Amino acid sequence: MADNKEVIQSLNQLLQGEYMAVEGFNTFIHRMEDERAKKVFQEIQEQHRQNIKTLANYIQNIGGRPHENLGMKGKMADIHTNMDLGFKTDTEEILEKAIEAETKGVNMAEKVLRGNLDDKSRDLVGEILHKDRSSINKLISLKH
Repeated sequence: MADNKEVIQSLNQLLQGEYMAVEGFNTFIHRMEDERAKKVFQEIQEQHRQNIKTLANYIQNIGGRPHENLGMKGKMADIHTNMDLGFKTDTEEILEKAIEAETKGVNMAEKVLRGNLDDKSRDLVGEILHKDRSSINKLISLKH
């Protein structure tokens, strides 16, 4: 059985990734001029907010303390995203960056899933992973 402290640490790592996703989508949405694409980006961002709520509550319910902020790694990623995009507002370029960011998030969630989790935590991470993969498919469907 997984050590509760290790489970909480892994889930907090995933929680940080979800905060990074919300912040990244703030940047993408701000630059997006295509209204249809902007709406999809907002739906995906809302899904990440739901993931945050679910993870934070679950961490508390198993006796942990959720790390509810972007953290240094997240702040650096946000700066990197802004620098990468510069002043671009092209839907295709923003879409590519969003797909890249979501894919990194999925890879991180897969790493957490392969870690030392109890069955209930593994199911929760699996649900989040499924939703994040679905978000990638939504983004890909926007490509022209």
